[in-house]
Amino acid sequence: MSGVMERTLAILELLGEHPEGMQVSLIASELDMPASAAHRLLKELSQFGYVRQLRNQGDYALTIKLAGIGLAFLARTGVPDITQPILERLAADTRELVRLSVIDGEDLVWVGVAQGAVAGLRYDPGREQGIKVHLACSAGGQAWLSTMSDEEVLAKIGAQGLTADFITGPSAPTTITDVLKSVEEARARGYAVSVDSYHAGMGAMAMPVRSSETGAVIGCLSIAGPAVRVTPEQMYAFFPLLKEAAEEIGAASEASFFFNRNRTQAPETKTETRQAG
Repeated sequence: MSGVMERTLAILELLGEHPEGMQVSLIASELDMPASAAHRLLKELSQFGYVRQLRNQGDYALTIKLAGIGLAFLARTGVPDITQPILERLAADTRELVRLSVIDGEDLVWVGVAQGAVAGLRYDPGREQGIKVHLACSAGGQAWLSTMSDEEVLAKIGAQGLTADFITGPSAPTTITDVLKSVEEARARGYAVSVDSYHAGMGAMAMPVRSSETGAVIGCLSIAGPAVRVTPEQMYAFFPLLKEAAEEIGAASEASFFFNRNRTQAPETKTETRQAG
């Protein structure tokens, strides 16, 4: 790894994955850079308030400054104000976890969440806000891929990778053929399904969110929970609620400059979609 900017951003991203902090030597080893270079960059980041040393000669960790910038930006986009009431209502109606991901450049990123399961067994990932969605193994990712041509799907998977950098469930796709099959099923069904794929024991469904004005895809909306409860039959029953919420977000998105700036031409698909429910 070379270049001051590349190394600096790599350090920030790595520390973002380790909120408890890391030793300089471990940071240097993980990023394949000299320990002296890592130490110098950490000192500079510390001077600007982005990292701090937990104790004298101890580990380095991110401060809240970077997160604060992100939260301030997200708040000013209007996305939480527009979408959170809709997410909360859908979560209350389904009594499961509801998440919204939005397209940011070439990526799909988790930005909103609402938990509807108030007791008993529930799925609650906790740390996925602001994280890029892994396209191949998640319902949200497959929902986005279902709006693309097979050639575009191959390009997306090729860029991100078929295998996730975290432990996935036993049914996670292992070949591009598996992904294409799931994407084709999502096109025909009207929503994507992921069971024991993103995480073991988790069932999820998702569908694209489109601008009501242009039809362009701006994100994906998903419902997830324990697979013993979020069964294929239950997903079918949830579909009208999911569709209504996605359409409402699509209509409300016209008020946000973030959604407007990220809109692209609505893709054309050759596959006819059967609307469930």
